[in-house]
Amino acid sequence: MTTTPPTTRWRWLGLALLFWALDQAIKYGVTQSMSLFDSIPIFTGFNWVYVLNPGAAFSFLADAGGWQRYFFTAIAFAVSAVLAVVLWRDVAQKTEAPAYALLLAGALGNGTDRIRIGAVVDYLDLYWRNWHWPAFNLADICVCVAALLLIRASWQPGVPTSATERKNHAA
Repeated sequence: MTTTPPTTRWRWLGLALLFWALDQAIKYGVTQSMSLFDSIPIFTGFNWVYVLNPGAAFSFLADAGGWQRYFFTAIAFAVSAVLAVVLWRDVAQKTEAPAYALLLAGALGNGTDRIRIGAVVDYLDLYWRNWHWPAFNLADICVCVAALLLIRASWQPGVPTSATERKNHAA
């Protein structure tokens, strides 16, 4: 197994921490400056809102009775631990590392909300006429961009995905 320089390890973990901190700072600003369910029109098709989502993506299981808070929190921090280890051990290839960092930021961002207030703070509202996309936040954007990066990485043929495969590929 190759040894990764500490600067490379910290680059990806630092990126995750940066996006987590930005996500939490924006959410803190929203909760301190707006009342729940407030909506501020920014331009046609986009509002700045303050809503809480006790469920998962698109409010899945939002009205499940409260158990989902602990379930989704546990998943968020389990995924975060695995991703941090993967980034630290350099298991990911170059094209996957930024995706894992963004996934880590998203999981930590929404997991932190669940621990802190029991639900995820969402503040971005995109709409067209009377149809509104479910409100979302920076952590959600991180997860979506990460998914796109992982899909893109999977289309790159012949690229080793782990440090061991890279070593075997080079031999």
